[in-house]
Amino acid sequence: MPSPRTLLELEADVVRDLALTAHPRAPWLVPKTVGGKPVLDCLVIGGGQCGLAVAFALKRDRVDNLLVIDRAPYAQEGPWSTFARMRTLRSLKDQTGPDLRTPSLTYQAWHEAQFGAADFARLHLIPTRLWADYLLWFRRVTGIPVRNGVSAGRIGPARTDDGLPCLSVETSDGVMLARKIVMATGQEGVGEWWMPDFVRALPRSLRAHAADAIDFATLRGKVVAVLGAGASAFDNAAVALEAGAKEVHLFCRRAVPMDIQPYRWLTFAGFLRHLGDMPDEWRWRFMSHILGLREGFSQETYDRVRSYPNFTMHLGRPWTGARAEGGRAVLETARGDFAADFAICGTGVRMDARLVPELAGCAANIANWGDRYTPPPEEANERLAMFPYLGADHAFLEKRPGETPWIRDIHLFGIGASMSFGPSGSSINAMSISAPRLAAGVTRGLFEADLPRLYADLRAYDIKQVTLDPARTAAE
Repeated sequence: MPSPRTLLELEADVVRDLALTAHPRAPWLVPKTVGGKPVLDCLVIGGGQCGLAVAFALKRDRVDNLLVIDRAPYAQEGPWSTFARMRTLRSLKDQTGPDLRTPSLTYQAWHEAQFGAADFARLHLIPTRLWADYLLWFRRVTGIPVRNGVSAGRIGPARTDDGLPCLSVETSDGVMLARKIVMATGQEGVGEWWMPDFVRALPRSLRAHAADAIDFATLRGKVVAVLGAGASAFDNAAVALEAGAKEVHLFCRRAVPMDIQPYRWLTFAGFLRHLGDMPDEWRWRFMSHILGLREGFSQETYDRVRSYPNFTMHLGRPWTGARAEGGRAVLETARGDFAADFAICGTGVRMDARLVPELAGCAANIANWGDRYTPPPEEANERLAMFPYLGADHAFLEKRPGETPWIRDIHLFGIGASMSFGPSGSSINAMSISAPRLAAGVTRGLFEADLPRLYADLRAYDIKQVTLDPARTAAE
């Protein structure tokens, strides 16, 4: 039996694999400037798993003049070390993700180098903390340039010194210029974490969203109410129980909880690769059904809360109102009021580009699904109609053509792409297909804009690959 590989040996394999598969190697982009200031070929906003995946895909296509920025400190990018409160990922352990099918870069290769093949064989699902560690390793060994602690603001149009369109971005680190921008900004990338207005009106000391930073230690001995019955709602209920809450009550709108995980069904190449190519009616039909079901919780997630006798799940009991009374949150339901010391909303996100600082200069002209497609009455869904309607390259499209043509150079790689492409920017399982597809959209735009220069380069190309012997050549 071969001896187990070390992490150092695996990293040597990574270097070799990337070198062996580097074709085509030729650089093809030239530096641009605006008023003498350098222009990036691509700026990726968001350094979590989606930002790393698309940056890696771009680097493989020799888009070397790129930068990834993230507003979070190092090791706090994305949800895994912050509000992802599950013990394990929900995806299967043998998934491929940002590795883009490079064997030495897969999670399994990393895990086996760290803990051995037998440990991976025993593993049921990937521990969340290990996935976070893996992503940091992936970022390091691939050499993706990431600048932490930089938040992005308003994006607007600009032009390079040679007349090509580009974009300017207001950031906490000054104005940045880029020919292309990829927004890999996660769940709230084209909107906000949503909770009912009557819950939002409660004092902050009485409520939070599941994506907020919650000091669960302060909930010890308290009665906690959780709205929602998706996976994240259960995760937050579990952490509250583990922190010593007196009681935790989870309120589900449906009379029957969601015990099916639709994302397991759609993990096949046909759907992940080609849903975005299908007619709007089929894209809407599939995704409105899937998103209408929400993300199901697993047996492990349920067992985590079921083991506590002070956990109660209320079926068919949505909240219809809320008020603060006597220092507590009184939640109104069709079956009477319920008083809790703290309320947590596991209610997901709402699409609304007007709420996104980066899109302040163009949000009103970003086409959404409601602008482009009218479903049959029985399939209508106002929430889903707010998702952006993206081009084939994941770029924003104009609601009114000609007003903001520069938004074609802003590409979205997050949950907001779900209605157009399925779980392309929100699922690890989809990355090996969706990240290269988005990267190809970026490189297509860069290539198209450079056609005159590239044609001139072709005409001027004069590198000889053979030396003729004049003595052996007869001129007619």
